Amino acid sequence: MAKDTRSFFERLTGTVRMDETTETRPSKKSAAANSVVPSVWTEEESETDGELTVDVYQTADMIIVKSMIAGVRPEDLDISITRDAVTIRGHREEEKIAREEDYFARELYWGSFSRTIQLPEEIDVDEADAVEKHGLLILKLPKLDMKKQSKLKVKMA
Repeated sequence: MAKDTRSFFERLTGTVRMDETTETRPSKKSAAANSVVPSVWTEEESETDGELTVDVYQTADMIIVKSMIAGVRPEDLDISITRDAVTIRGHREEEKIAREEDYFARELYWGSFSRTIQLPEEIDVDEADAVEKHGLLILKLPKLDMKKQSKLKVKMA
């Protein structure tokens, strides 16, 4: 099996280089010259799992994480959470219907993916909820109430 030498972005979006001499990512030098944030992709990342795109926002009492996972079966999805981070891993399996030479365009990403998100606040792991609707994964992560107090009664031993 030939090694996939496309960048992560090329694998994620399915784009194909038209000219091997075309630079697909700005160098740090040219990025700095153009006041562009340097690329965060590394060669190591581009040869490993694809990285999910996510939206992360908060409400008064929750942190919400959304990600498109269309084409992933629930049993091929693994979500690990701690009080300060969430990791989403999965695998999208390609169904072989056509021969390689019969494709006109190949833009979909197939294979393993993962993403770890450091959360801005601690969450209640036991109350977290994950829902998938029409290919959109929605994680509802309740914030820990650090100001919550309760009275503790002393029992006689």
